[in-house]
Amino acid sequence: MPQMREDLHALPRVADSFSYLYVERCRIEQEARAIVLIDASGRVPVPCASLLLLLLGPGTTITHAAIRNLADCGCTVGWVGEDGVRFYATGLGATRSARNLLRQARLAVHGPSRLRVVRRMYELRFTESLPEELSLRQVRGREGVRVRDSYARESARTGVPWFGRSYKRTDWRMGDPVNRALSAANACLYGVVHAAVVASGYSPAIGFIHIGKQLSFVYDIADLYKTEISIPVAFDVVRDGEADVERAVRQRLRTRFVEVRLLDRIVADIDRALGDDPTPSDLIDLDAEAPGALWDPEGELPGGTNWAHQRGAA
Repeated sequence: MPQMREDLHALPRVADSFSYLYVERCRIEQEARAIVLIDASGRVPVPCASLLLLLLGPGTTITHAAIRNLADCGCTVGWVGEDGVRFYATGLGATRSARNLLRQARLAVHGPSRLRVVRRMYELRFTESLPEELSLRQVRGREGVRVRDSYARESARTGVPWFGRSYKRTDWRMGDPVNRALSAANACLYGVVHAAVVASGYSPAIGFIHIGKQLSFVYDIADLYKTEISIPVAFDVVRDGEADVERAVRQRLRTRFVEVRLLDRIVADIDRALGDDPTPSDLIDLDAEAPGALWDPEGELPGGTNWAHQRGAA
């Protein structure tokens, strides 16, 4: 039984969950082992155990008991802006192991290892091997051409005019429909990837291609799927003349995530991107109920121990 408990904390089954649920202007309470959404139209129960990410939009309130239920079931809770297009905060993920985080950090701070990860990420996006002689600047240029061509291809396919990526954070409604649809689609994609990253024990902030933001690693991984998922969905919604662009994008993305089995792929793609660099032997998995370990140059020491007897040691 201890081994089973450790496995459940270290390797949450992200792929078995529904991707996400966005709610706004309602109250959320505990109901048995689930939660219930309450608004003027009635009560809607939601099973926590089958939900990966709950996005709380404006006008939502949630009880302490409901948050506890969601945390116990490994559901990540995110606080977002209207239509889910701004991500403000998130709760704790499902795993309690630091193994993946330490592996990610070591790869990021070691130059050659980081470069290998960057190249693998670009190869996953291109679905082809990159010539060894290409510099990183040339690889970025190739990626830029692919993304530009993707927008042009979707514009030609749908007949939606494309004048370039343009939007204003301070005036969301000033953007044209396709740019609003793209921003809404990417925000949903970021939310799902963020939940999977946190649930798997990685840091959203330690990126390899992107740096300097608290979601840098989320942007790295989400970029793997934009040309396949968020860009086509955004253009489809605008082509079909949907009145509420953001709502239509969210609905279609949920369907698309299932069709492409996104939740089956994210964690595996992260592992492929980080590669087969050996994990140092001192990155041990601890029992979820045990205290953390203490770092020491001569080897890891158990936590939860009073080391006062060593205060005079040379």
